[in-house]
Amino acid sequence: MTNNDVLILGSGIAALQLASLLNKDLNVRILTKGKVRTANSYLAQGGIAAAIGEHDHPAKHIADTLEAGSYHNHQGAVEQIIHAAPGLIKFISEQESVFDKNPNGELLLGMEGAHSEKRIVHGGGDATGKNVVEFLISRLKDNVTIDEDVFAYELLMDSKNRCIGVKAKEQDGTIKYYYSTNTILATGGCGQLFTYTSNAPTVNGDGIAMAYRAGAEIVDMEFIQFHPTLLYLNGETKGLISEAVRGEGAILVTDDGSPIMEGVHPLKDLAPRHVVSQKIYEYLNNGCNVYLDISNIENFKERFPSITSICEENGLQLSEGRIPVAPGSHFLMGGVKTDLTGRTSINGLYAIGEAACTGLHGANRLASNSLLEGLYMGEKLSTWLNESASEEVHGKVHTAPFIPKEKVILPDIQQIKDCMMERVGIVRVAVNLQKQKAWLNRFNVLQIDNLDAYSFEEMTKIFMLITANLITESALKRTESRGGHYRSDYPVEDNLHWLNRTITHTNSQEMERNHEHIETALAT
Repeated sequence: MTNNDVLILGSGIAALQLASLLNKDLNVRILTKGKVRTANSYLAQGGIAAAIGEHDHPAKHIADTLEAGSYHNHQGAVEQIIHAAPGLIKFISEQESVFDKNPNGELLLGMEGAHSEKRIVHGGGDATGKNVVEFLISRLKDNVTIDEDVFAYELLMDSKNRCIGVKAKEQDGTIKYYYSTNTILATGGCGQLFTYTSNAPTVNGDGIAMAYRAGAEIVDMEFIQFHPTLLYLNGETKGLISEAVRGEGAILVTDDGSPIMEGVHPLKDLAPRHVVSQKIYEYLNNGCNVYLDISNIENFKERFPSITSICEENGLQLSEGRIPVAPGSHFLMGGVKTDLTGRTSINGLYAIGEAACTGLHGANRLASNSLLEGLYMGEKLSTWLNESASEEVHGKVHTAPFIPKEKVILPDIQQIKDCMMERVGIVRVAVNLQKQKAWLNRFNVLQIDNLDAYSFEEMTKIFMLITANLITESALKRTESRGGHYRSDYPVEDNLHWLNRTITHTNSQEMERNHEHIETALAT
């Protein structure tokens, strides 16, 4: 048993930003089920968006964010985070050589999809995530302990329904209780629920599933962003090809060199991600290959070293000037509902990063707004926790007696991924969603009270199935197309019935609400 002031689940940019800014008199512990340097953030090739260019302004960045999000965004969240972006970039750039600069020492600004100005800051070309993570790790103080290879699987609740920590398993199966005054979910999204994904192997939706099991409100789960360009070889995706490649002039073409985005959207290859993904999917579904034509990008290998490595490791010769691509699951716009401090509907429980839903991204995230949100939320929550009085948590957990039951029969992980990709992927339709709902219901995972007897892999499957159910239910409920949610049987936006309507789940009910921030959370 361990006692902490702050317990952080996850080791991405949001988690590390928070940990690095907490007062040194706080006892802080980070739990990660893998290694610190294997989180999604570490893999991030894209950059961080901030309106710092000579001709740019936060108002333009706000407008781009709202348009990309199909106006499902929370306006207040968008305005606050976007206005904070230049300051967040300035702080990091003044500390170390994290970001790329020109010979005059000015930040280099790149262009990405759906942005109206060059405003993307990169580090190490296409290694921004790695650079920022290493910077944040270097700033961790002695009060921060990191426990790797620990699988947190249950939120501990007291008799007043306050979260007081987590139950976790170590690699050898030992169960440990980690008590904490403040518990933070920074566990990322759920990209591994789909066959094709850019996400790290550990990103299975477990934090969201844990929060749901504990009674937290979960919102906007139908909105999944499929990144248009993953390296696609022999029917498998091999890694992300950053949107920055198209920002530098690459175009999407067919075998005969015909551009596929001509006439589809005014921004062509830099249209919002859901538009580009749906068009590529359409071509692939009709048996046509799609490529990124990079022949007009000078010094590609120097500009994109990470992408070059991915391609060469998979036997693709970039001298041909083409990279075969397919869309894959990339980002979850929904998640655990929070305010802009990270507070959830459960006292003592917070969520930041991709696991949280602040309303910034709306129905579809604007490129390079995710690392920005992680930095912002980590900083805001650190300020809140630093100024809050820390109260002692007593190790009394409100649980029912453990009565061993026969384990439920679970499907293979690959089967979960394939069924989600086929039925709840880029293009959705009622008959497939209903089929998936019926298939998920067969496993009865919502009825499992105690997970102690289950292995790491079995718990991963259970969390995947819970999160898959939330996505499927939401996708079936929203009878329109908006952003990352596309229904071929309801192919247009229905503003009359669905604009600013949010589907909210708790473990006892599903409801629709107008946009609102958390009001029930909390005096912690």
